[in-house]
This record gives sequence, structure tokens and C-alpha cells, in this order.
Amino acid sequence: MTKEEFSKIDAFGIGEPNTAFAQYFVGESFLKPLTDMKAGEIPIFNVTFEPGCRNNWHIHHASKGGGQVLICTAGSGWYQEWGKPPVSLEAGKVIVIPANVKHWHGAKKDSWFSHITFEPNGEGTSNEWLEKVSDEEYGVLK
Repeated sequence: MTKEEFSKIDAFGIGEPNTAFAQYFVGESFLKPLTDMKAGEIPIFNVTFEPGCRNNWHIHHASKGGGQVLICTAGSGWYQEWGKPPVSLEAGKVIVIPANVKHWHGAKKDSWFSHITFEPNGEGTSNEWLEKVSDEEYGVLK
């Protein structure tokens, strides 16, 4: 499926190239804000991954609350927590990631993938970007 074909099934729109965070991704991703952060609204984004694109391992730290929520909207992807088997992601799947859990997410090799993401309010929150998901780790996923 081409980017143009995928954009027709992605209800929230692909958005712009995710250049601000490109260093934390293998492949190209796109980011579309869904809320008005300047007006004080909670930051909610539609993130789109080209086939094979995934973000680095990362942790959403918090001393209380926090974490991350993924709401899968189109295409097919992967989510994995450190030391656990990968989870297949399809439209309609919701992943609630507790604070302080090392994880990654992205598209399957042969599919575009989009999810809405937001970080629940918390205290002492920060984001830590870690190592890339290697081609070897990613390549064995089916």
C-alpha cells in the first residue's frame, strides 16, 4: 500500500514528517497534533509509521501517574516491553503502558501503521530515549 492509499484509511491524517524526533526512529514517521497545546490542552498526537519503521526503546518515567497510551487506528504494527514477547497491533487495539516500563512500538515490515498517543498526567515525568531496536531483533518478528 502506498502512502497516499494509506492516508485515505487513516481517519486522523498522516501529518508532517516527524523531523524533531527522527533521531529516535528507524525509518520515517509522521506526526499530526490532534489538540491545541498552546491553549493548554493535553498533547495528543496521531503518529504514522512507514512499513518497517519503529521507534527506539524508551521509557516514560514518572514518580506518580504518567506512562503512555496507544490507540491503534489504521494498519498493522508491533508493541514490545523489555523482556516480554511482542504484541501485534491492529486498528482498535489499545495499549496502556505504565510509567517506567522500557518499550518500543512501530509498523510491521509490510504495513503502514498509525496510532494515537498521549501521556497521562503524572508527577516527575520525563522521557528517556534508549538504543535502537536492531534489525536482528525486528527481523525475526512475524
